[in-house]
Amino acid sequence: MSNSVRLLSVGITEEQIANLVDVFYAKVRTDPEIGPIFNAVVSDWPHHLSVLKDFWSTVLLTSGRYKGDPAMRHVGLGLDPEHFDRWLALFSETTVEIFPAETAEWILSKAQRIGRNFQDAAAYVRGANDPFASSAES
Repeated sequence: MSNSVRLLSVGITEEQIANLVDVFYAKVRTDPEIGPIFNAVVSDWPHHLSVLKDFWSTVLLTSGRYKGDPAMRHVGLGLDPEHFDRWLALFSETTVEIFPAETAEWILSKAQRIGRNFQDAAAYVRGANDPFASSAES
């Protein structure tokens, strides 16, 4: 880990992460585009928010509190690229509200990578990355 990355992560607190998750998912839940998707699958928001706080603590502070495979948990939601774009737009908006600019940029770079990984996993499961799909049509 480079010194600049270490300094950015050191400035982040668990309280800020909790605030980020709470504020962000309050926006997600009421968003007309992605809110219905998340509200349809999350039956216990307090529990889900607790899991998400563990996830982001692990991502941002390497706390190791989250154990699981978040990409595969999202594959079955039927999220399209525009849903990921909306998620990222709301996350970006919330992140810059809570963190200083340099820290927000660092967090957003992590969120973008996570989003790409989720999209890649969804595409793979849907067969979009199946190397035999195109040859079968030939």
